Amino acid sequence: MDIPNIKHEVTETDLSHLRFDNGFVRELPADPLVTNIPRAVRNACYTRVDPTPVRAPRILAWSDAVGATLGLRTAESWTGEAAEVLGGNRVLQGMQPYAARYGGHQFGNWAGQLGDGRAITLTEVIGVDGARHDLQLKGPGKTPYSRTADGRAVLRSSVREFMCSEAMHYLGVATTRALSLVATGDIVVRDMFYDGNPEPEPGAIVCRVAPSFVRFGNFEILAAHKEFDELRRLADYVITQHFPQLGAPSPTTYAQWFEEICRRTATMVADWMRVGFVHGVMNTDNMSILGLTMDYGPYGWLEGYDPQWTPNTTDAEGRRYCYGNQPHIAQWNLLRLANALYPLINDKSPLEHGLAVFSDAFNTATGRIMADKLGLRELDQPGDDRLIAELLEILQAVETDMTLFYRNLAATPVDAENDNALIAPLRRAFYSEDALAPAHTNKVAAWLRSYAARVRHDALPPSGRIARMNRVNPKYVLRNYLAQLAIDGLVQDDASMMKRLMHVLQRPYDEQPEHDDLAERRPEWARNRPGCSALSCSS
Repeated sequence: MDIPNIKHEVTETDLSHLRFDNGFVRELPADPLVTNIPRAVRNACYTRVDPTPVRAPRILAWSDAVGATLGLRTAESWTGEAAEVLGGNRVLQGMQPYAARYGGHQFGNWAGQLGDGRAITLTEVIGVDGARHDLQLKGPGKTPYSRTADGRAVLRSSVREFMCSEAMHYLGVATTRALSLVATGDIVVRDMFYDGNPEPEPGAIVCRVAPSFVRFGNFEILAAHKEFDELRRLADYVITQHFPQLGAPSPTTYAQWFEEICRRTATMVADWMRVGFVHGVMNTDNMSILGLTMDYGPYGWLEGYDPQWTPNTTDAEGRRYCYGNQPHIAQWNLLRLANALYPLINDKSPLEHGLAVFSDAFNTATGRIMADKLGLRELDQPGDDRLIAELLEILQAVETDMTLFYRNLAATPVDAENDNALIAPLRRAFYSEDALAPAHTNKVAAWLRSYAARVRHDALPPSGRIARMNRVNPKYVLRNYLAQLAIDGLVQDDASMMKRLMHVLQRPYDEQPEHDDLAERRPEWARNRPGCSALSCSS
């Protein structure tokens, strides 16, 4: 299999002009061993390790917005210094690459040491705004935390991570970002569905960017091994660097910090629910201490509205990480973090308060979001709870596209007396002919009449109501089948679909009528196709 030779305009960045810093390495305890072999690491937060060089690194895609944030100077090239550094072949002076040590609960069970098995943080960069940004390569080779794996990533998973990181940002969801996508020129063998059929695939590396990639599991591993000095040092570092408004570390500060983590996590998950995003693998080692969406693996967007849907084949039986379970799992994960932080506080009351803050913050955010999605001032009238409950029942009664339903609800003529006129804007959201049967259309029409009456009660100007709805109900999301079409194109040396999607997804709430074909229901051919429906953790 040949590595795609993508021929499209990208830019090279003169990385050597960046302002590097390495606070994580400088301030926290390191693994005293530097031998890059799988092993148990103790009394350390990270291991120093360099990326493993690849055969022919070449930039396939670049985020101009992320580059501008970092203060990068660009020059046209597909190869050269940027490709060499972001492909793992060069470490610039001032960089101190490392793999972080962490543990985690995976599918509800303690998994022990995990760590950056296929990620290496190159350095921290002080951006043009004075903020700190970690540059982390995903897929640059083995680390001491790789266990039996090769530390590499394939093109399909790297494309998905690059595109989704940026798509989520423009949707207004807290997320890590992506700077670059680099083809490695190497072949990586993967068994996509763990069914005994490994295949060679082109390799690629994403450069992820975030203020920090510290996750719940970084604290869990230290607490599990009773490494309390290291636990305190890591907590103090994170608070000082990323939560300075809380003041000097102390038991009171740790409690306030946990409360803020709970609040940020609640906001993030509420936004996932708003846009129909399903993370797919909400293990505690995939949960950001900053409340950022991170580790894009078997994710997906609801198409047919189904709270039980999960994009993760590994989760197909238990559905632990399905769409409707995400708020519960987030709180469960926060409880695991609370247990890890308890030795710093020695009082469970403030930690219990933080968990209650999560519930309150999530419920408040969800109420505000639902009001906005329906174009209402607030959900504060008698009967509003029933209106929402009936809506969710209707969405599940027949296969109904969540994104299209909410987006086209804004076009419903609330003053119409004819049921067909009320329903007409929503017909594009229905996958099944059953949706057009009288029994269902009568239910939809009845709900729409109740909804129209509620809208008239608010007496918002129609233009204001529609604008309010369209600000929170995206027209365009990175549906799995669209991401797969971009991947298919890249394998055939055609980057046009990826470029088009990345352009459109920068304005997901705008009409962009010339791209209406990207805002349609999932085609039937994609219903069960690998990559378009369910994905594995290697995706």
